[in-house]
Amino acid sequence: MKRYGETKALDGVDLVVPPGRLLGVLGPNGAGKTTAVRILATLLVPDSGRASVLGFDVGRQSHQVRSLIGLTGQYAAVDEMLTGVENLVMIGRLLGLSRRESREQAMSLLERFDLAAAGGRAAKTFSGGMRRRLDLAASLVGRPQVLFLDEPTTGLDPRSRTELWGVVRGLMADGVTVLLTTQYLEEADQLADDIVVFDHGKVIASGTSDELKATTGGQVLEVRPLEAHQLELVGKVVAELVADRPETSGGKVTVAVHDPTVMPAIVRRLDDLGIVASELALRKSSLDEVFLALTGHRAEEPAKAEEEIFS
Repeated sequence: MKRYGETKALDGVDLVVPPGRLLGVLGPNGAGKTTAVRILATLLVPDSGRASVLGFDVGRQSHQVRSLIGLTGQYAAVDEMLTGVENLVMIGRLLGLSRRESREQAMSLLERFDLAAAGGRAAKTFSGGMRRRLDLAASLVGRPQVLFLDEPTTGLDPRSRTELWGVVRGLMADGVTVLLTTQYLEEADQLADDIVVFDHGKVIASGTSDELKATTGGQVLEVRPLEAHQLELVGKVVAELVADRPETSGGKVTVAVHDPTVMPAIVRRLDDLGIVASELALRKSSLDEVFLALTGHRAEEPAKAEEEIFS
C-alpha cells in the first residue's frame, strides 16, 4: 500500500517474479507501475505491506537489495558531456571496481550493446535509441541479478524500440530476472513470460499473454469493405448477425465473436448485398482489446492518480 494524501498510488498489489523470467507490468500512465518499481528498488518506502528481492526485505535490507539490482527509468540518465566509455567507467568506479575492471566492463558492454564504434563520442551526440542502450548498459555494470525496466522504450521510434527488445531478450537468455513496466501492449506481448495488468493502483488481471487474451471469451472479427461508403451497412450486418455492437473506425468494422461459425453467415450476407470485402479476418484478441475489456478504457488513456503525483 502506498498513499499520497487521499490518493492510493498502490492498493494491495501482490507481485511474484520467478528467477530468470520476465514479468511485464502493463497499464496506463498513472496506474501505479512506477510506484511499484520505486518501492522494489528501495527508492520509496511503502506505507504498509512488505516486499523482498531475492529474499532480502526492501525496507530492512535495502543495502543488500541495491547490490543485486539494476534500474533503468523512463528517460536515459546518462551524463551527456561524458563519452559512452566515460559514463560506464564512472558507474564502475562508483560501484567499487578498479580502473582496469571498470574500463574492461565498459568496453564489454559497449560491444554487447552495439555502441563500441560510438564509445569515444560524447553522449550528447547519441541518438535517442543509442542513449537508451547506453543507459541500459550502465544498469548492468554491477552485473545485477534482477533488472527493473520502467517503461524503457518511452519516446523511441519503432526501429529503436525493436533494437532494445533484442537487447532485453539477450539479458533474459543470460538468466537475468526482469520486471518490465510498459504501456505498450505489443511490448508486453513480445517480451513477457507473464503479465500483470495494473489499473488505479491495483492488479486487475494476471497470466500469460495467451491466458489474458482468452479472458475476452472469443475471437475478433475484422471486416473492411472495398467501397468506403459501405462501411455503415457492413456494421449493421455484423451487428445483426453477431448480436453485439461492433466498433467502426479506420475504415473497418471490428467485433468480438464467441461463435466462429458466424463468419460464413456474414460472408453470405455481404455477398447477397453485393459488398466486396478487401479485408476479412478472424483472429485472437489483442492485449489492447483485453485491456479495454478489463478496464473500459485503452492502455494509452491515463489513470490520473500517479500521473498527477509525479508530473
